[in-house]
Amino acid sequence: MPGKPRPLSLTPAHVAQVHRAIDDGGPGPGAVLHSDADYDEWVERMIRSHPAPGSPTMLFAYGSLIWRPEIEYVGETVGVARGWHRAFCFRMIRFRGTPEQPGLMMALDRGGQCRGVLYQLPDDGIEGQLGKLFRREFTYKPPNSMPRWIKVETASGPVSALSFVMNRASPLYAGSLSLEAVAEVLACACGHVGSGAEYLLNTVTHLEARGIRDRNLWRLQALVAECIERNNDGARERGSERLTIRRPV
Repeated sequence: MPGKPRPLSLTPAHVAQVHRAIDDGGPGPGAVLHSDADYDEWVERMIRSHPAPGSPTMLFAYGSLIWRPEIEYVGETVGVARGWHRAFCFRMIRFRGTPEQPGLMMALDRGGQCRGVLYQLPDDGIEGQLGKLFRREFTYKPPNSMPRWIKVETASGPVSALSFVMNRASPLYAGSLSLEAVAEVLACACGHVGSGAEYLLNTVTHLEARGIRDRNLWRLQALVAECIERNNDGARERGSERLTIRRPV
């Protein structure tokens, strides 16, 4: 059983300071979107390439799928994916960022290990489930987060699971960034679905509730809280300076 979650430095009050009402600017010039036929092809490809045909379809969740799965599942357990780690490694110019102030989104990138949640998907209607999932997880061509079968270790032994890994060939791949650099982005960026700070808070909160401590994310949430507080203090100081200048003699 997970122990009592530790209080986070990052709070809903911090997130509220980053949030802004932003209109969806749409895909943007030159963007190529996946069609229904493209998604159907991805579904067929992943079902055909299942490493263990006939066994249950497992989904490895490491980020927002933990706190907003939006698909049906019949069981869940904790597992460890070795050779992959969580990383805010691709730029977002829509959804949780804008072209003027890009955000960063998390994906599985190569190296290290990642502890997350395994969902067992129902056998019935698996094509529709995967189609819904793929439409949520990737929009543009080439996809940023690509579906891939990976090995995940569980208390009952290793299983093959579907997950979404970073496509390093994507033009939006940001590479390996320091936690400090990521924090600066997440403390400011916001798009029409919300901010990066909100995404981080939700992810860390739900990982903690399951007894999963990601050291990098834990450090990152503290850094983001510090950045937001520093940005807010700076805004107050600039406002005070303007008031001082305008004060009549």
